[in-house]
Amino acid sequence: MSNLPSEPEFEQAYKELVSTLENSSLFEKNPEYKKALAICSIPERIIQFRVVWEDDKGEVQVNRGYRVQFNSALGPYKGGLRFHPTVNLSVLKFLGFEQIFKNALTGLNMGGGKGGADFDPKGKSDNEIRKFCCAFMSELGKHIGADTDVPAGDIGVSPREIGWMFGQYKKQTKLWEGVLTGKGGSWGGSLIRPEATGYGLVYYVEHMIKFASGGKESFSGKRVAISGSGNVAQYAALKVIELGGTVVSLSDSKGAIVATTDKGIDPEMIEAVAKLKVDRKQLSEVANTSDFGSKVKYIDGARPWLQVGKVDVALPGATQNEVSEEEAEGLIKAGCKFIAEGSNMGCTQEAIEVFESHRKSNKEGAIWYAPGKAANAGGVAVSGLEMAQNSARIKWTSEEVDEKLKQIMQNCFENGLQTAQTYLTPAEGEFPSLVAGSNIAGFSKVAAAMKDQGDWW
Repeated sequence: MSNLPSEPEFEQAYKELVSTLENSSLFEKNPEYKKALAICSIPERIIQFRVVWEDDKGEVQVNRGYRVQFNSALGPYKGGLRFHPTVNLSVLKFLGFEQIFKNALTGLNMGGGKGGADFDPKGKSDNEIRKFCCAFMSELGKHIGADTDVPAGDIGVSPREIGWMFGQYKKQTKLWEGVLTGKGGSWGGSLIRPEATGYGLVYYVEHMIKFASGGKESFSGKRVAISGSGNVAQYAALKVIELGGTVVSLSDSKGAIVATTDKGIDPEMIEAVAKLKVDRKQLSEVANTSDFGSKVKYIDGARPWLQVGKVDVALPGATQNEVSEEEAEGLIKAGCKFIAEGSNMGCTQEAIEVFESHRKSNKEGAIWYAPGKAANAGGVAVSGLEMAQNSARIKWTSEEVDEKLKQIMQNCFENGLQTAQTYLTPAEGEFPSLVAGSNIAGFSKVAAAMKDQGDWW
């Protein structure tokens, strides 16, 4: 492997999966799965292309575009498109690799993929973003389709950008098909899709709380620290409040707001944050206004984990590696009992080791960690439900989609829990490892499908 360039994000995701597989009895019971792992860790296809577009000054600009079509054993490649200056092949391979097993855990027929460009929407006019989207899809559109590869939105790609790309694809192919998810509600989009990742995250943690307490506790009365201020964080916060919890923080790349009253951050404040983020502005711009100043404090350059005081639940909802080893130890000292990733790979490997070590040594008094591939699967699950609705030319109600989402998140939790109990027998009074259980369950499903299809033998 020394002839390959360094890919730190992908290598971290790969090592995290491998460590849990090797520390279980999976390879002992199924030694042939080692070969499946080696094959599964290499994408089926990587597409790289230039994106040439014209800015408002009439000057030609160029960016790099990518699509990593990682694994199609369970269905068409499925995963988001990210427009952000940090996008590179390592980041997209990490996200695509995680996506394979996340999609497997939903129980829906979806493979894994990821794509995007190193384009920065911030500081660009609407017209420039539209031009970029059309130029990007002019090339990507040659490689995707409703039964081949179905991208969705991600950081920097909202339903607006999905609409522009869908229109460009339709012009090129003359096809109206479910080639993208996250579409507008009146032209093929699914209800509950914007809310799905945040809602699903909270539904998943609800099962963790019920299992840990023997059904005696819920979100009611819990103090919940959330990072991020995009869709995931906003809708997770609203669902926590609906279920009786108190949201004590939100954040963005520049700093965090932390509640200073017992009432926490309320729905009206979350609505104001949502409007702020649509305009691509920072939390610092509202933190000291009359609506916020008396209820929260703004901490410049900080993440919320060491600032929130006593907390029961932590939900990282911003980006990768946003909970460090030091912050993991701080959350445990603050009394945190549940942490679940709303973001992909939200915790560093060192932080995960802190959580898992505490789980093993403190039994029922421990913090319990859930990985993003299980806890934040709600978003792609409803994308899969959108694909199903498009294929059947039907539209389900919000209640129908929400009920299906709840069932998928329950299945994700129970699948990870039962798999951990099968392959890593927990000690008396010890919570099963959800990270190990989810990794093994997702990988085993994909490996078995690959074998059936002749990808390994």
